[in-house]
Amino acid sequence: MIEKLELIDRELFLWLNGFHADWLDQPMYWMTDARVWTPLYVFFLWAIARAYNWKVSLLALLGVILVVALGDRISVELFKEVFQRYRPSRNLELYDLVHIVNDYRGGKYGFVSSHATNFFGIVTFLFMVLKKPYPKSAPFIFLFAALISYTRIYLGVHYPSDIVCGTALGALIGWSVYHLFNRFVWKLPPKT
Repeated sequence: MIEKLELIDRELFLWLNGFHADWLDQPMYWMTDARVWTPLYVFFLWAIARAYNWKVSLLALLGVILVVALGDRISVELFKEVFQRYRPSRNLELYDLVHIVNDYRGGKYGFVSSHATNFFGIVTFLFMVLKKPYPKSAPFIFLFAALISYTRIYLGVHYPSDIVCGTALGALIGWSVYHLFNRFVWKLPPKT
């Protein structure tokens, strides 16, 4: 059963990774860099400050930092180092079939995607904070994380299951940190 799932995952990866174009390589490579998204993070903090106040916004920043710290450690130490599943870009059976950009291959192991874990953790946390004052923000917020996650397949460094499992892990971390903050750090009534 596991072998069949791995085969499906591999075939789906090759199909998705096969959708590439020379003009798209550099934008996809840049999009995977978290620093590129700094203006968007600042926008989210501004939106939180506008909906509540700057104190809540700064506490939300601490929440995001906690989400990323947990996401990084858990995705690496409890998944990548335990499962030790080679990335597609490091899998010798796929080496000639994978579309690689700028010779970027990522680390040795890829299960689960730390990018998916972190970005879905961040957006889940931010969605929970922003859902009352900005109820229509969900599609935009989650589309952002999905795009970042897809870049990891495009660049050849993650299988779809790495992304799906990283997404679930990140959403759980973001949801948990939000509830931890809502219980012990703040109560978020909408600003009147």
